[in-house]
Amino acid sequence: MKRIAIFASGSGSNAEKIADYFANKADVEISLIVSNNPKAGVIDRARRLHIPVLLFDRTTFYDTKRITQLLLNQHIDLIVLAGFMWLMPSNLVRAFPNKIMNIHPALLPKFGGKGMYGHFVHEAVVAAGETESGITIHYVNERYDEGQIIFQAHVSIVPSDTPDDVAHKVQVLEHLHYPRIVEEVLMNDE
Repeated sequence: MKRIAIFASGSGSNAEKIADYFANKADVEISLIVSNNPKAGVIDRARRLHIPVLLFDRTTFYDTKRITQLLLNQHIDLIVLAGFMWLMPSNLVRAFPNKIMNIHPALLPKFGGKGMYGHFVHEAVVAAGETESGITIHYVNERYDEGQIIFQAHVSIVPSDTPDDVAHKVQVLEHLHYPRIVEEVLMNDE
């Protein structure tokens, strides 16, 4: 049995898509939803899906090794970030080398880095007059959006597109590709 922990800070739509994707696969389990936000929508989604939730604060995450140790004790095979906004601490990255992955709502290396998440990314893409955007699925290291790229998918942008239009197009790509790429990474690690 392969075990996945999903880290999320927001509504949890990607977390739910991943959980749905693996719901009928006997060899994979979403073992835990991990969040730093006690008001995140992902918590309600996790409860509805009967997935345990672990909440933590900044001090626990950065000043202790409790989260890392808990994930090791739970025999987590892969950590999937799905709208998780905090930088991963070094002890966690070292404990799970090439076993932490993230999805970014743009084509890295463009529009990445600290502060470039969610709507900020789509606003920057439109302001720059880009003709395409997309998603980048990548491994996580100790810097924002600089880990090795695993997969990218592109979407066209027309001059009349607003940041909301781009966000919708990108979310379609996220929901279509992220669960499948999570499975590929998980199964290629045997």
